[in-house]
Amino acid sequence: MQFGRCSGKLSTFGLAMLKTLDRYIIKKYLSSFLFTALVFSLIAVIIDFSQNVEEFIDEKLPAWVVAKEFYLNFIIFINGLLWPLFALISVIFFTSRMAYNSEIISMLNAGISFRRLMRPYMVAAGLIAITHLLLNHFVIPNSNKTRLNFFHTYIYKEGDKGKTRDVHMFIAPGTKVYVRDYFKSDSMAHNFRLEKIEGNRLAWFVEAQEARWKGPPDHWELSNYEIHTFDGAKEGIVTGLQQKLDTTIAITPQDFVRYDDTREMIPSNRLRTFIEEEKLRGTGNTKVYEIELYRRSADPFTILIVTVIGMAVASRKVKGGMGLHLALGIGLGAIFIFMAKFSMTIATNEALPAFAGVWLPNFVFLLIALILISKAQK
Repeated sequence: MQFGRCSGKLSTFGLAMLKTLDRYIIKKYLSSFLFTALVFSLIAVIIDFSQNVEEFIDEKLPAWVVAKEFYLNFIIFINGLLWPLFALISVIFFTSRMAYNSEIISMLNAGISFRRLMRPYMVAAGLIAITHLLLNHFVIPNSNKTRLNFFHTYIYKEGDKGKTRDVHMFIAPGTKVYVRDYFKSDSMAHNFRLEKIEGNRLAWFVEAQEARWKGPPDHWELSNYEIHTFDGAKEGIVTGLQQKLDTTIAITPQDFVRYDDTREMIPSNRLRTFIEEEKLRGTGNTKVYEIELYRRSADPFTILIVTVIGMAVASRKVKGGMGLHLALGIGLGAIFIFMAKFSMTIATNEALPAFAGVWLPNFVFLLIALILISKAQK
Protein backbone atom coordinates (compact mmCIF):
# COMPACT_ATOMS: atom_id res chain seq x y z
CA MET A 1 0.00 0.00 0.00
CA GLN A 2 2.87 2.31 0.81
CA PHE A 3 4.42 1.55 -2.57
CA GLY A 4 1.13 2.30 -4.34
CA ARG A 5 0.83 5.69 -2.63
CA CYS A 6 4.43 6.45 -3.56
CA SER A 7 3.80 5.50 -7.20
CA GLY A 8 0.74 7.77 -7.27
CA LYS A 9 2.79 10.66 -5.92
CA LEU A 10 5.53 10.06 -8.48
CA SER A 11 2.94 9.91 -11.26
CA THR A 12 1.35 13.17 -10.08
CA PHE A 13 4.78 14.76 -9.86
CA GLY A 14 5.55 13.56 -13.38
CA LEU A 15 2.38 15.11 -14.78
CA ALA A 16 3.05 18.39 -13.00
CA MET A 17 6.63 18.40 -14.32
CA LEU A 18 5.44 17.81 -17.88
CA LYS A 19 2.89 20.61 -17.66
CA THR A 20 5.56 22.92 -16.25
CA LEU A 21 7.89 21.82 -19.03
CA ASP A 22 5.20 22.55 -21.63
CA ARG A 23 4.74 26.07 -20.31
CA TYR A 24 8.49 26.56 -20.17
CA ILE A 25 9.04 25.60 -23.83
CA ILE A 26 5.95 27.45 -25.10
CA LYS A 27 7.09 30.60 -23.31
CA LYS A 28 10.58 30.28 -24.76
CA TYR A 29 9.23 29.72 -28.27
CA LEU A 30 6.82 32.66 -28.21
CA SER A 31 9.27 35.09 -26.59
CA SER A 32 12.03 34.13 -29.05
CA PHE A 33 9.59 34.49 -31.94
CA LEU A 34 8.45 37.95 -30.84
CA PHE A 35 12.06 39.06 -30.35
CA THR A 36 13.05 37.77 -33.80
CA ALA A 37 10.05 39.47 -35.44
CA LEU A 38 10.84 42.76 -33.67
CA VAL A 39 14.50 42.76 -34.70
CA PHE A 40 13.83 41.90 -38.34
CA SER A 41 10.95 44.41 -38.53
CA LEU A 42 13.21 47.20 -37.29
CA ILE A 43 15.91 46.24 -39.77
CA ALA A 44 13.39 46.12 -42.65
CA VAL A 45 11.95 49.55 -41.73
CA ILE A 46 15.42 51.12 -41.52
CA ILE A 47 16.45 49.72 -44.91
CA ASP A 48 13.19 50.76 -46.59
CA PHE A 49 13.28 54.24 -45.04
CA SER A 50 16.84 54.81 -46.26
CA GLN A 51 15.71 53.95 -49.80
CA ASN A 52 12.56 56.12 -49.82
CA VAL A 53 13.37 59.06 -47.56
CA GLU A 54 14.08 61.34 -50.55
CA GLU A 55 10.61 60.63 -51.96
CA PHE A 56 9.03 61.50 -48.61
CA ILE A 57 10.95 64.79 -48.50
CA ASP A 58 10.08 65.66 -52.10
CA GLU A 59 6.39 65.03 -51.44
CA LYS A 60 6.57 67.08 -48.19
CA LEU A 61 4.81 64.31 -46.26
CA PRO A 62 4.42 64.73 -42.48
CA ALA A 63 6.27 62.09 -40.46
CA TRP A 64 3.09 60.88 -38.74
CA VAL A 65 1.41 60.28 -42.12
CA VAL A 66 4.37 58.21 -43.34
CA ALA A 67 4.43 56.25 -40.07
CA LYS A 68 0.67 55.66 -39.88
CA GLU A 69 -0.24 54.99 -43.52
CA PHE A 70 2.91 53.31 -44.74
CA TYR A 71 5.29 51.93 -42.10
CA LEU A 72 2.68 50.59 -39.70
CA ASN A 73 1.20 48.59 -42.58
CA PHE A 74 4.68 47.79 -43.91
CA ILE A 75 5.52 46.09 -40.61
CA ILE A 76 2.32 44.04 -40.83
CA PHE A 77 3.18 43.08 -44.42
CA ILE A 78 6.79 42.07 -43.75
CA ASN A 79 5.77 39.96 -40.76
CA GLY A 80 3.06 38.20 -42.72
CA LEU A 81 5.60 37.42 -45.41
CA LEU A 82 8.42 36.18 -43.14
CA TRP A 83 6.73 34.54 -40.16
CA PRO A 84 7.73 31.02 -41.32
CA LEU A 85 11.39 32.12 -41.46
CA PHE A 86 11.06 33.84 -38.06
CA ALA A 87 9.60 30.62 -36.63
CA LEU A 88 12.53 28.56 -37.94
CA ILE A 89 15.13 30.98 -36.57
CA SER A 90 13.34 31.21 -33.20
CA VAL A 91 13.10 27.43 -32.73
CA ILE A 92 16.74 26.92 -33.63
CA PHE A 93 17.83 29.83 -31.41
CA PHE A 94 16.24 28.73 -28.13
CA THR A 95 16.46 24.96 -28.74
CA SER A 96 20.18 25.23 -29.50
CA ARG A 97 20.69 27.10 -26.21
CA MET A 98 18.78 24.40 -24.38
CA ALA A 99 20.91 21.70 -26.04
CA TYR A 100 24.12 23.60 -25.23
CA ASN A 101 23.06 23.79 -21.56
CA SER A 102 22.30 20.03 -21.62
CA GLU A 103 18.60 20.67 -20.93
CA ILE A 104 17.46 18.51 -23.86
CA ILE A 105 19.65 15.60 -22.73
CA SER A 106 18.31 15.92 -19.18
CA MET A 107 14.72 15.80 -20.43
CA LEU A 108 15.38 12.71 -22.52
CA ASN A 109 17.25 11.01 -19.66
CA ALA A 110 14.27 11.73 -17.40
CA GLY A 111 12.19 9.48 -19.63
CA ILE A 112 10.47 12.12 -21.75
CA SER A 113 10.26 10.85 -25.33
CA PHE A 114 11.26 13.01 -28.27
CA ARG A 115 7.70 12.91 -29.60
CA ARG A 116 6.36 14.03 -26.23
CA LEU A 117 8.92 16.82 -26.24
CA MET A 118 7.52 17.97 -29.59
CA ARG A 119 4.09 18.64 -28.09
CA PRO A 120 4.74 22.12 -26.61
CA TYR A 121 6.62 23.07 -29.77
CA MET A 122 3.60 22.19 -31.89
CA VAL A 123 1.19 23.96 -29.52
CA ALA A 124 3.18 27.20 -29.79
CA ALA A 125 3.59 26.75 -33.55
CA GLY A 126 -0.14 26.10 -33.86
CA LEU A 127 -0.98 29.36 -32.06
CA ILE A 128 1.32 31.28 -34.42
CA ALA A 129 -0.01 29.40 -37.49
CA ILE A 130 -3.68 30.09 -36.65
CA THR A 131 -2.89 33.77 -36.07
CA HIS A 132 -0.97 33.87 -39.35
CA LEU A 133 -3.86 32.20 -41.20
CA LEU A 134 -6.36 34.81 -40.00
CA LEU A 135 -3.98 37.67 -40.74
CA ASN A 136 -3.21 36.34 -44.24
CA HIS A 137 -6.83 35.96 -45.28
CA PHE A 138 -8.42 39.06 -43.75
CA VAL A 139 -6.17 41.57 -41.96
CA ILE A 140 -3.07 41.80 -44.18
CA PRO A 141 -4.97 42.37 -47.49
CA ASN A 142 -6.78 45.38 -46.01
CA SER A 143 -3.53 46.64 -44.52
CA ASN A 144 -1.82 46.15 -47.89
CA LYS A 145 -4.47 48.25 -49.60
CA THR A 146 -3.55 51.28 -47.48
CA ARG A 147 0.18 50.63 -47.81
CA LEU A 148 0.14 50.05 -51.57
CA ASN A 149 -2.14 53.01 -52.30
CA PHE A 150 0.38 55.17 -50.45
CA PHE A 151 3.26 53.46 -52.28
CA HIS A 152 1.80 54.01 -55.76
CA THR A 153 0.72 57.56 -54.95
CA TYR A 154 3.98 58.88 -53.54
CA ILE A 155 6.83 56.43 -54.23
CA TYR A 156 6.33 54.28 -57.34
CA LYS A 157 3.91 56.36 -59.38
CA GLU A 158 4.26 54.47 -62.67
CA GLY A 159 4.01 50.98 -61.30
CA ASP A 160 0.69 49.88 -62.78
CA LYS A 161 0.59 47.15 -65.38
CA GLY A 162 -2.84 47.99 -66.72
CA LYS A 163 -3.97 46.83 -70.11
CA THR A 164 -4.02 49.88 -72.35
CA ARG A 165 -3.98 48.41 -75.86
CA ASP A 166 -6.15 45.79 -77.60
CA VAL A 167 -8.22 45.07 -74.51
CA HIS A 168 -10.84 42.30 -74.75
CA MET A 169 -13.11 41.53 -71.80
CA PHE A 170 -16.53 40.05 -71.10
CA ILE A 171 -18.57 42.29 -68.79
CA ALA A 172 -21.51 39.86 -68.63
CA PRO A 173 -22.40 36.51 -70.22
CA GLY A 174 -22.58 37.17 -73.96
CA THR A 175 -21.55 40.84 -73.62
CA LYS A 176 -18.04 41.72 -74.74
CA VAL A 177 -16.05 44.96 -74.79
CA TYR A 178 -13.12 45.73 -77.06
CA VAL A 179 -10.88 48.81 -76.71
CA ARG A 180 -7.97 49.47 -79.02
CA ASP A 181 -6.32 52.13 -76.83
CA TYR A 182 -7.03 53.23 -73.27
CA PHE A 183 -5.52 56.40 -71.78
CA LYS A 184 -5.30 56.38 -67.98
CA SER A 185 -4.63 60.11 -67.64
CA ASP A 186 -8.12 61.14 -68.79
CA SER A 187 -10.00 57.79 -68.50
CA MET A 188 -10.56 57.76 -72.26
CA ALA A 189 -11.01 54.70 -74.48
CA HIS A 190 -10.36 55.05 -78.23
CA ASN A 191 -11.93 52.77 -80.85
CA PHE A 192 -14.50 51.33 -78.47
CA ARG A 193 -16.79 48.40 -79.37
CA LEU A 194 -19.54 46.76 -77.32
CA GLU A 195 -21.02 43.48 -78.60
CA LYS A 196 -24.04 41.43 -77.51
CA ILE A 197 -24.17 37.76 -78.52
CA GLU A 198 -27.40 35.77 -78.15
CA GLY A 199 -27.13 32.08 -78.81
CA ASN A 200 -24.66 31.67 -81.65
CA ARG A 201 -25.36 34.97 -83.38
CA LEU A 202 -24.45 38.60 -82.99
CA ALA A 203 -27.59 40.43 -81.79
CA TRP A 204 -26.19 43.99 -81.86
CA PHE A 205 -23.02 45.98 -81.39
CA VAL A 206 -22.07 49.59 -80.69
CA GLU A 207 -18.94 51.25 -82.07
CA ALA A 208 -17.59 54.63 -80.95
CA GLN A 209 -14.52 56.64 -81.78
CA GLU A 210 -14.20 57.58 -78.11
CA ALA A 211 -15.68 56.44 -74.80
CA ARG A 212 -15.07 58.72 -71.80
CA TRP A 213 -15.67 57.83 -68.15
CA LYS A 214 -18.15 60.23 -66.58
CA GLY A 215 -18.44 58.86 -63.07
CA PRO A 216 -19.73 56.05 -60.85
CA PRO A 217 -21.31 53.67 -60.85
CA ASP A 218 -20.82 52.93 -64.58
CA HIS A 219 -21.54 56.13 -66.51
CA TRP A 220 -19.80 56.53 -69.92
CA GLU A 221 -20.13 59.03 -72.76
CA LEU A 222 -19.73 57.75 -76.34
CA SER A 223 -18.64 60.10 -79.14
CA ASN A 224 -19.07 59.54 -82.91
CA TYR A 225 -20.95 56.31 -82.41
CA GLU A 226 -22.84 53.78 -84.52
CA ILE A 227 -25.44 51.30 -83.24
CA HIS A 228 -25.89 48.16 -85.35
CA THR A 229 -28.84 45.82 -84.77
CA PHE A 230 -29.68 42.56 -86.57
CA ASP A 231 -33.05 40.98 -87.36
CA GLY A 232 -32.18 37.85 -89.27
CA ALA A 233 -30.36 38.99 -92.39
CA LYS A 234 -31.61 42.54 -91.96
CA GLU A 235 -29.26 45.09 -90.37
CA GLY A 236 -30.31 48.38 -88.82
CA ILE A 237 -27.85 51.23 -88.26
CA VAL A 238 -28.24 54.32 -86.10
CA THR A 239 -25.48 56.85 -86.68
CA GLY A 240 -24.40 59.50 -84.19
CA LEU A 241 -21.57 61.24 -86.03
CA GLN A 242 -20.43 64.41 -84.26
CA GLN A 243 -22.80 63.49 -81.44
CA LYS A 244 -22.47 62.18 -77.89
CA LEU A 245 -24.44 59.41 -76.20
CA ASP A 246 -24.68 58.98 -72.43
CA THR A 247 -24.96 55.34 -71.45
CA THR A 248 -24.18 52.82 -68.71
CA ILE A 249 -21.61 50.07 -69.28
CA ALA A 250 -20.59 47.64 -66.53
CA ILE A 251 -16.90 48.58 -66.52
CA THR A 252 -14.87 51.21 -64.64
CA PRO A 253 -11.39 52.72 -65.14
CA GLN A 254 -10.11 50.31 -62.49
CA ASP A 255 -10.82 47.43 -64.88
CA PHE A 256 -8.08 48.77 -67.15
CA VAL A 257 -5.53 49.23 -64.38
CA ARG A 258 -3.82 46.27 -62.74
CA TYR A 259 -0.84 46.59 -60.42
CA ASP A 260 1.45 43.60 -60.03
CA ASP A 261 0.46 43.62 -56.37
CA THR A 262 -3.31 44.00 -56.85
CA ARG A 263 -3.74 40.42 -55.62
CA GLU A 264 -2.22 41.39 -52.26
CA MET A 265 -4.94 43.98 -51.58
CA ILE A 266 -8.03 41.76 -51.85
CA PRO A 267 -9.35 39.83 -48.80
CA SER A 268 -9.81 36.13 -49.48
CA ASN A 269 -13.61 36.16 -49.37
CA ARG A 270 -13.61 38.74 -52.20
CA LEU A 271 -10.59 37.26 -53.98
CA ARG A 272 -12.49 34.08 -54.84
CA THR A 273 -15.29 36.13 -56.41
CA PHE A 274 -12.73 38.31 -58.19
CA ILE A 275 -11.09 35.22 -59.75
CA GLU A 276 -14.44 33.97 -61.06
CA GLU A 277 -15.27 37.40 -62.50
CA GLU A 278 -11.88 37.61 -64.24
CA LYS A 279 -12.40 34.16 -65.76
CA LEU A 280 -15.83 35.20 -67.06
CA ARG A 281 -14.40 38.40 -68.49
CA GLY A 282 -11.53 36.56 -70.15
CA THR A 283 -9.13 39.34 -69.18
CA GLY A 284 -6.08 37.09 -68.97
CA ASN A 285 -4.19 34.73 -66.69
CA THR A 286 -5.87 34.38 -63.30
CA LYS A 287 -3.18 31.99 -62.03
CA VAL A 288 -1.41 34.74 -60.06
CA TYR A 289 -4.59 35.34 -58.05
CA GLU A 290 -5.19 31.63 -57.47
CA ILE A 291 -1.58 31.23 -56.33
CA GLU A 292 -2.00 34.12 -53.89
CA LEU A 293 -5.16 32.54 -52.47
CA TYR A 294 -3.47 29.16 -51.93
CA ARG A 295 -0.32 30.82 -50.52
CA ARG A 296 -2.31 32.43 -47.72
CA SER A 297 -3.18 28.96 -46.40
CA ALA A 298 0.14 27.28 -47.23
CA ASP A 299 2.38 29.72 -45.34
CA PRO A 300 0.81 29.05 -41.91
CA PHE A 301 1.22 25.31 -42.52
CA THR A 302 4.88 25.99 -43.29
CA ILE A 303 5.30 27.28 -39.72
CA LEU A 304 4.40 23.82 -38.39
CA ILE A 305 6.87 22.11 -40.73
CA VAL A 306 9.82 24.42 -40.01
CA THR A 307 9.15 24.08 -36.28
CA VAL A 308 9.68 20.33 -36.54
CA ILE A 309 12.77 20.80 -38.72
CA GLY A 310 14.27 23.41 -36.39
CA MET A 311 13.68 21.28 -33.31
CA ALA A 312 15.16 18.15 -34.89
CA VAL A 313 18.25 20.05 -36.09
CA ALA A 314 18.94 22.08 -32.95
CA SER A 315 18.12 19.55 -30.23
CA ARG A 316 21.40 17.69 -30.71
CA LYS A 317 24.40 19.09 -28.87
CA VAL A 318 27.19 19.42 -31.44
CA LYS A 319 30.55 21.10 -31.73
CA GLY A 320 29.96 24.59 -33.11
CA GLY A 321 26.78 25.03 -31.06
CA MET A 322 24.26 27.72 -31.91
CA GLY A 323 26.31 29.20 -34.74
CA LEU A 324 26.27 25.93 -36.69
CA HIS A 325 22.58 25.39 -35.96
CA LEU A 326 21.61 28.91 -37.07
CA ALA A 327 23.70 28.61 -40.25
CA LEU A 328 22.02 25.32 -41.08
CA GLY A 329 18.57 26.69 -40.27
CA ILE A 330 19.00 29.85 -42.33
CA GLY A 331 20.37 27.73 -45.18
CA LEU A 332 17.28 25.50 -45.07
CA GLY A 333 15.09 28.61 -44.98
CA ALA A 334 16.85 30.03 -48.03
CA ILE A 335 16.41 26.74 -49.90
CA PHE A 336 12.72 26.69 -49.02
CA ILE A 337 12.18 30.29 -50.20
CA PHE A 338 14.03 29.57 -53.46
CA MET A 339 12.01 26.40 -54.05
CA ALA A 340 8.74 28.21 -53.28
CA LYS A 341 9.50 31.07 -55.68
CA PHE A 342 10.64 28.66 -58.39
CA SER A 343 7.58 26.45 -57.98
CA MET A 344 5.16 29.40 -58.07
CA THR A 345 6.88 30.81 -61.16
CA ILE A 346 6.39 27.50 -62.96
CA ALA A 347 2.73 27.45 -61.88
CA THR A 348 2.22 31.03 -63.09
CA ASN A 349 3.51 29.99 -66.52
CA GLU A 350 0.86 27.24 -66.68
CA ALA A 351 3.33 24.35 -66.28
CA LEU A 352 1.81 23.35 -62.91
CA PRO A 353 -1.64 23.70 -61.36
CA ALA A 354 -1.80 26.61 -58.92
CA PHE A 355 -2.40 24.33 -55.91
CA ALA A 356 0.61 22.13 -56.75
CA GLY A 357 2.85 25.13 -57.38
CA VAL A 358 2.12 26.56 -53.93
CA TRP A 359 2.02 23.38 -51.85
CA LEU A 360 4.85 21.39 -53.48
CA PRO A 361 7.63 22.97 -51.32
CA ASN A 362 5.61 22.17 -48.18
CA PHE A 363 5.27 18.53 -49.22
CA VAL A 364 9.02 18.28 -49.91
CA PHE A 365 9.97 19.88 -46.60
CA LEU A 366 7.41 17.77 -44.74
CA LEU A 367 9.27 14.71 -46.02
CA ILE A 368 12.57 16.28 -44.86
CA ALA A 369 11.00 16.95 -41.45
CA LEU A 370 9.90 13.31 -41.10
CA ILE A 371 13.40 12.08 -42.01
CA LEU A 372 15.01 14.45 -39.48
CA ILE A 373 12.61 13.28 -36.75
CA SER A 374 13.51 9.65 -37.44
CA LYS A 375 17.21 10.50 -37.05
CA ALA A 376 16.84 12.93 -34.14
CA GLN A 377 18.51 12.38 -30.82
CA LYS A 378 16.43 10.00 -28.71
